[in-house]
Amino acid sequence: MTRNEFIRRLKAGLKGIPEADLADIVADYDAHFDAALAEGRSEAEVAEALGNPGRLARELRLEAGIRNWQSDRTPSSAWAAVLAFMGLATIDILILLPIVLPVLGVMFGLFVAVVAIFIAGGFVMIAGPFSGFPGGAFVAVFAGLGLMAAAVGAGALLTLVGIWVVNALMWFGRLHYRVIEPAIHPADPARA
Repeated sequence: MTRNEFIRRLKAGLKGIPEADLADIVADYDAHFDAALAEGRSEAEVAEALGNPGRLARELRLEAGIRNWQSDRTPSSAWAAVLAFMGLATIDILILLPIVLPVLGVMFGLFVAVVAIFIAGGFVMIAGPFSGFPGGAFVAVFAGLGLMAAAVGAGALLTLVGIWVVNALMWFGRLHYRVIEPAIHPADPARA
């Protein structure tokens, strides 16, 4: 594989990341080619030593996703990090999917239930005093407020659990990368 083909495939795998990050990555791999060519190695040898550009792009996407998640803990950065992890761990997905999907499904169901309880609490608080709520108007108002407070507390706990799940996936992604990287690039001087 030539330098241009390697860089083209790497860029294709990194499509969608910020332009500045892409330029830095391409410059870094251009430097690898320049240094190796100065030592008398061919472009094909350098490309082989660097590895599969598609795989490198997935690893770099995971690292970028983890950095983005660590600096900006938003649902979109969490989703991007999880997708980058899934791109890297394509083989492990067969093992992780039966674990991750039910966890995400249960969490989504619990979030829906929390929203429903919050809405029900608001309904009890507003309509309860006028509908002959058992115990009277004050009981209806306080029961509604209690339901709404419980929903907010449960939502906060679910958010913390969601953050923990994303952090666990990112930890596994980094562990996965550290474990398989030596197998992909055993004692590779171009990676040093």
